[in-house]
Amino acid sequence: MVKVYIDGQEGTTGLKILERFRNRTDIELLRIDEDKRKDPEERKKLIHSADFTFLCLPDAAAKEAVALAEGSNTRIIDASTAHRTNPEWAYGFPELGADFREKIAKSSRVAVPGCYASGFASMVYPLVKLGILPKDYPVSAHAVSGYSGAGKKAIAVYESADRPADFDSPRQYALTQQHKHLPEMQKICGLDYAPSFNPLVCDYFSGMVVSLPLHTRLLTKKYTAYDVRKALSEYYEGNGSFFVKIMPEGEPEDGFIGASDLSGTNNMQIFVNGNDDRLILCSRLDNLGKGASGAAVQCLNIMMGIDETTGLL
Repeated sequence: MVKVYIDGQEGTTGLKILERFRNRTDIELLRIDEDKRKDPEERKKLIHSADFTFLCLPDAAAKEAVALAEGSNTRIIDASTAHRTNPEWAYGFPELGADFREKIAKSSRVAVPGCYASGFASMVYPLVKLGILPKDYPVSAHAVSGYSGAGKKAIAVYESADRPADFDSPRQYALTQQHKHLPEMQKICGLDYAPSFNPLVCDYFSGMVVSLPLHTRLLTKKYTAYDVRKALSEYYEGNGSFFVKIMPEGEPEDGFIGASDLSGTNNMQIFVNGNDDRLILCSRLDNLGKGASGAAVQCLNIMMGIDETTGLL
């Protein structure tokens, strides 16, 4: 049995990790007293006592926790933005390739991808790797997400009886093109330039769709939707992907991709549609699942050397 401590266990991601541990008998959870949640010495004691430590914290607090872990044998799984572009940390998206999975398995420091970045990388990384999408392509991406990823204060506003009227409709943000996931999206995918990114938060709890529009004339050669779908299918099948699925031609049958269909799961679905001139790829996931807590638990399983689907089905 391994000892696990969640630093930030009262946040949305921490609570969802706890839910996924509910029926596990191979984990002993170390709990911090409520009145000591921000006590550095108490946190340090628990971090040093744990075999694995999850960081479900703001960036500054996550960096502080890593400093507190110095001298310990704990293996850290960080769900903040703080370490995702650090080459010394493993990037926690095993389906991207055997090298990703192997580094996660061996590492003592793993950075869980951001939710938007997960959807983005699931499409862009293999297309660049396979030589379909040029590294200097002027990439743009659009995304819709449930409000659960906006933080506790925003969740409270969305769920209040007297919320502002504009919270009833989709709300665009990150208009200055400084979204915190952008550095990760560019670096992990090997792009020469940061993508233009247009996220929207909407009036539902969880789930997201990240969309990637492509002009076929700007690809390395002329590719059809069938070509891209086949290439992605073979790529993920070759990397032993269980949670990431490429949807077949004709899906979705009604022509609509709902954003909340995968809520509560660690699954991800990639749709490829379009025509000879323009393609639209869409990655659907739960921002709290494959985009946060589910991905974190999947990384833990790989680091433990057990079936990576444990607690996620």
